[in-house]
Amino acid sequence: IFTMTYMNIEDDFENLKKLVGSNVRIHRLKKALSQKQLSELSGLDANYIGSVERGERNISLKNLYIISINLEVSINLLFLKNL
Repeated sequence: IFTMTYMNIEDDFENLKKLVGSNVRIHRLKKALSQKQLSELSGLDANYIGSVERGERNISLKNLYIISINLEVSINLLFLKNL
């Protein structure tokens, strides 16, 4: 039987936030957008975009979806390892 402890879940979630943030940054840079430009397109604060990219935010699905639309990528690509 597989069980996860609270610490495993917390560690995994921190890693997931960093992965998603890194992928947002990779796709933003591929589109040659600054954080400010992405924030203006998405209606989100530039500081918020930066904190997402650093893996500091527990971003909502709604905001992640908005970002993916403005990056012109499928939201699932933001969860993939080794882009």
